Amino acid sequence: MPEFVSAPALLPAVALAGYVLGSVPFGLVIAWLFGLGDLRKIGSGNIGATNVLRTGNKLAAFLTLILDAGKGGIAVLLARFSVGEDAAQIAGLFAFLGHLFPVWLGFRGGKGVATFLGTLLALAFPLGLAACLTWLATALIFRISSLSALAAAATAPIWALVLGYPAMAGLALVLGALVWVRHTENIRRIIAGTETKIGRGKSGNEPKT
Repeated sequence: MPEFVSAPALLPAVALAGYVLGSVPFGLVIAWLFGLGDLRKIGSGNIGATNVLRTGNKLAAFLTLILDAGKGGIAVLLARFSVGEDAAQIAGLFAFLGHLFPVWLGFRGGKGVATFLGTLLALAFPLGLAACLTWLATALIFRISSLSALAAAATAPIWALVLGYPAMAGLALVLGALVWVRHTENIRRIIAGTETKIGRGKSGNEPKT
């Protein structure tokens, strides 16, 4: 964890701002703007880019991916330049929590993979890049999006230590653990061999990935 040197009164404000930014449900907004309907009633019901892609609109899915990643990254960068490094980590954590548990949606949000990666990229680009490459390599080998997310989340704390960012290893561990918790059902399907593979999604009764 970083050394906390910022004024204590500032950190709660940073946390709140990060949470509010992170809780913006960009998937729902993009789906509405593109006339795709209520994303919570489509495919898996998830509000992330993977479910937007199930509508068949690749541009909408791409924009959702960028915006969900960007809100974590922007929260980190704004806090870093306005307050300090300790505030940057707090902002990243609470932006991630905002995505997972948005107050606007009854605390039922997404699984946080894009926000997780965007947060890491902003905290330390080499660390975020390593996590993204881990996701990509796992996806190329196994063709399972959820497994790729789990691999990236599990290795992020290790990458933080290997790449020389020990102060970020604790946050990477917390974020990664939350990604795993949010993928509990996916883990069960991976073990059972029934998890949907990339490029083989079904319309209708799609598993929640």
